[in-house]
Amino acid sequence: MNEESSLKLVARDPARFDPLALDQLEATSRLEGMGRVVGLPDLHAGNGIAVGAAFWSQKRIWPHLVGSDIGCGMALWETSLAVRKFRVGKIERKLHGLDAPWDGPAAHALADAGLPPELVSPALGTIGGGNHFVEFQAIEEVVAPDRFAELGLKDDCVLMMVHSGSRGLGHAILQEQMARHGTVGLHDGTPDADAYLQRHNQAVAWAIVNRKVIAGRFLDALGMSGKCMLDIVHNSVTRHREGWLHRKGAAPADCGLVVIPGSRGDFSYLVEPVPDRAEDALCSLAHGAGRKWSRKDAHARLSRRYRVADLQRTKLSSHVICEDRRLIFEEAPEAYKDIASVIADLEATGLIRVIARLRPLLSYKTRAS
Repeated sequence: MNEESSLKLVARDPARFDPLALDQLEATSRLEGMGRVVGLPDLHAGNGIAVGAAFWSQKRIWPHLVGSDIGCGMALWETSLAVRKFRVGKIERKLHGLDAPWDGPAAHALADAGLPPELVSPALGTIGGGNHFVEFQAIEEVVAPDRFAELGLKDDCVLMMVHSGSRGLGHAILQEQMARHGTVGLHDGTPDADAYLQRHNQAVAWAIVNRKVIAGRFLDALGMSGKCMLDIVHNSVTRHREGWLHRKGAAPADCGLVVIPGSRGDFSYLVEPVPDRAEDALCSLAHGAGRKWSRKDAHARLSRRYRVADLQRTKLSSHVICEDRRLIFEEAPEAYKDIASVIADLEATGLIRVIARLRPLLSYKTRAS
């Protein structure tokens, strides 16, 4: 670690972290000009960069720390459907054609977000692969009733969580940066840094539009309306304390309410950051449960133990729509850490207050048609 850098792990028992993830985090802390590095409870090894971490530098920007899915994040919607009227079979039958390109006014949707028409793409309005999803949920438990009421939340409406990002746009931006600069980083205020930040900000805005369009497509397919409760970004670089805060798989603790999802077979949590403690973890929180096994390992372990049909129903009796045979094993609940432990780590360090616990009803990943 360089002399000016400090590394902090947010966990009750750091020994539980994957050694490879810790090695990746340590290597990042040694980058020239790195000031602070924080590993969050969902920390896991990534493609050279640990996921579930935040990095602060005073003068330098590293595009590879943000990664290829710039702007990836979560939006949580309150729908007009009462939980008592939710019928899984009826919902499943209506969710078709949502992986196909959106036939709506793409240029208009982007223009409303200040984005140019050349960023129109067939990917706009689609979830994508990997760990992205749309999930319908019900409030299982209101943990902080007074605060829940103050926020004007309802406990009898179906919620919809949308997890997606900038699709191919973010990937293209990172590939260009890596081809030109590798992992050296960009000094702020230079033309190269300014050009990256402009494209980065466009990708973040594109990803937010994408989540909004996805939500609209699902609501329309089901004949429902809804309102967005929150939209948070997990992969980004932003100004912070006269420097640059990079988040790689980390939720912001300075943008209001946060939803932290478990695996497709576990609870999710609606939480409120504790402002007085936010800076302890670079104003960042865990963005989910975090992987326990790599995709390759998950497929190898689970494809021998389960049939596809076994993974279409979870231990919480929720349903999973995933017609990609490999992906359903890679994204199985067993491939992820225990979300309750992640939340407990955040609570133990005083970073969050849990508002409510959310039960999955139906998770949608991909369908053949």
